[in-house]
Amino acid sequence: MSESHKLLLTSPLQYVRTVGPKRAEAFASQGLHTVLDLLYYIPFSYIDRTTIQTLAEILTKLRKEEYSQESLTEQYTDISIKAEYTVTATIIGVKEKKFGGGKRSMLIVTVRDESNVQADCLFFNMVPYFKNILLVGSLLSISGIPDYDSKWRKLSFHHPDILVLDEEEQEEYKQGRILPKYRLSQSMKQAHISMKIMRNIINVIADELSEHIPETLPDSIKSTYQFPNKHNAILALHAPSNAQELLISRERMKYEELFYFQLFLETKRSLVHTLEAGPIFPQKSTLARKVHDSLPYQLTQDQIQALWDISRDITSGKPMNRLLQGDVGSGKTIVALLTMLQAVDAGYQSVIMAPTEILAEQHAASFSALLEPHGITIVQLLGGQSASERREALKAIEDGSGKIIIGTHAVFSHSEHSKHAITYNNLGLIIIDEQHRFGVEQRARIKTMATASLQNQSIVPHMLVMSATPIPRTLSMTLYGDLDNTIIKQLPKGRIPIQTSIVFESTLAETFSYIKSQLDLGFQAYIVYPLVDPSEKVAAKSATEHYEYLQSEVFEQYSCGLLHGKMHWNEKETIMQAFKEKQYQVLIATTVVEVGIDIPNATVILIENAERFGLAQLHQLRGRVGRGKHQSYCFLATKDHFRYQVTKQDNQQVQMERKSAIARLLTMSTTADGFAIAEADMKLRGPGDYLGTRQSGIPNFMFTDLVHDIQLIATTKSDARHIIDIDPQLRKKEHEMVHKEYLRLTSTDAHYMSIA
Repeated sequence: MSESHKLLLTSPLQYVRTVGPKRAEAFASQGLHTVLDLLYYIPFSYIDRTTIQTLAEILTKLRKEEYSQESLTEQYTDISIKAEYTVTATIIGVKEKKFGGGKRSMLIVTVRDESNVQADCLFFNMVPYFKNILLVGSLLSISGIPDYDSKWRKLSFHHPDILVLDEEEQEEYKQGRILPKYRLSQSMKQAHISMKIMRNIINVIADELSEHIPETLPDSIKSTYQFPNKHNAILALHAPSNAQELLISRERMKYEELFYFQLFLETKRSLVHTLEAGPIFPQKSTLARKVHDSLPYQLTQDQIQALWDISRDITSGKPMNRLLQGDVGSGKTIVALLTMLQAVDAGYQSVIMAPTEILAEQHAASFSALLEPHGITIVQLLGGQSASERREALKAIEDGSGKIIIGTHAVFSHSEHSKHAITYNNLGLIIIDEQHRFGVEQRARIKTMATASLQNQSIVPHMLVMSATPIPRTLSMTLYGDLDNTIIKQLPKGRIPIQTSIVFESTLAETFSYIKSQLDLGFQAYIVYPLVDPSEKVAAKSATEHYEYLQSEVFEQYSCGLLHGKMHWNEKETIMQAFKEKQYQVLIATTVVEVGIDIPNATVILIENAERFGLAQLHQLRGRVGRGKHQSYCFLATKDHFRYQVTKQDNQQVQMERKSAIARLLTMSTTADGFAIAEADMKLRGPGDYLGTRQSGIPNFMFTDLVHDIQLIATTKSDARHIIDIDPQLRKKEHEMVHKEYLRLTSTDAHYMSIA
């Protein structure tokens, strides 16, 4: 090829040899327009013929792992998800099987590999699609989770990922190479872009590219971690010569995307600490000391450390921007109150936002009990207040007599009538309880209102966000990486661990009897269901359906209340208050009680269909009991068939769902550590679904695995912080490359722009 026809990174794909207009159009439908775009279309997987296992080796391993039919509690101590394997084998038989009255079909593709072991690949309701392409004699690449049926001594794969290999690819397999696998859209397939064609196109680009992919990591970092340059790393991801080259190239790309995201967070954090000024609170607060000394209990070491962390922030002259994490019942609220008293002593108002009215009222009641002797006025702002109550509250806020404001969304909501608008008076501290229930815009709105209220409007109010839902370390370092982080792990002295047991539907009568014994002692109980009403689509119990049965046939001698999310907020608040006042002995509810008020008298919670809940939610529900000084109990009720192992007759999806559910239940029954539970929850569900993080600021990383890359996340955070500490504006010559790439990302990358 002549020099004038050499490819550039910006060259349109249609000018790449073997692509052309039709294939370029198919690539464009996937957002791939230039040579550089395609180079960043990284393989999603690889077929490693250098280390690939045979069917005989897999068979031996699965036979060793085979376990006997034992009960759930006896059998499962550590449940792991099965590994995926890739094998190559030749089709020796194809047959179709009908069942379900002929309405459903299954294609059984029997294969045999070089180890002379056979396996069945099973495809349900996909006969027309596969019947014409899976022919006897074809060589397949098969990737999936294998099963061994000891009864029939059969090895099988359910719906594996398969690839039919042509003659040329068969030669590649025999050579023992590492072959990339690309995601091919339907439009790409229609343009006759096969796996082989994709590999060939990448090879053409690698041979004819006349420029290098620009480097984005400084030499010092590459040298420290022995990373290849970016150009070589990208090409190696498409055509690795060995497993080690693939590993170090992926590690380099992981590091880069994490490093720049951490740099972005550290820059945001640095701007707060260097460019903005915050209210200065006194280090010693007379009010806080008086309340602290009047407490009927001693603070834990974690609570004391939290107060020291916060004290450093609020006395520094810089605005606090801190996340306070604490497990259920760890005592975050008293830390918040003592901090608010420091604000009062400094002449500032403070506000605490709670997600529900009943939680706000609980804060108000507990605060009032401690503050009443000291003459401090507490003001409540709630959506359900009467017009006169709201006018009185707004007047106290505006004239400054109300120093501590407790409320819900009402603390930043404006009425259509200006006379009902909120005008704060020197609001210097904002505390957000259960922060994940408030959006970014809501937090920004109250911050703007606070800034406008300050006597010195050149300063920014302090912000403390609290979470009773423990956050896995990897998410904490990414989702909240721009916040300083404090964790309270210790529970108050005298708190008795909740006894958690797995029970089954066939033994519910015994569980109900135990609950009655607790009620007879004067205690109260929760019974939680996953659904409000019965559903034809979901095989799970509902609160409304079982309320009548429980009240009339099980707890007929006791008073029962019903609470669910479809009720009007006012009705929900009334029922919760009645339960607190012991008008109900049993509260039959949905997960609406997940974030509720403290009921120290409640000692039992029964969670029906517990297998349907995530770990984080189960842990929050369990936290509704154990709030007092008495032993409390949590019963996780599940179906009887969860008592036994996953059977080989179950299809792969059912197996995985059941194993995941069993893992969740066992985790709950064996640990009370909310942070350990959060880590396990993220591993089972994945970071994309944990806490709804798809909408919560987590970037769509191309290379990083937030479950397993915790060490690399910590490393990049440390490296990014070091650079920002010595060069906040990235002005030094050695950071010129980093500054250029940082500006490119923050000005063109949609994710960075959305959270800037």
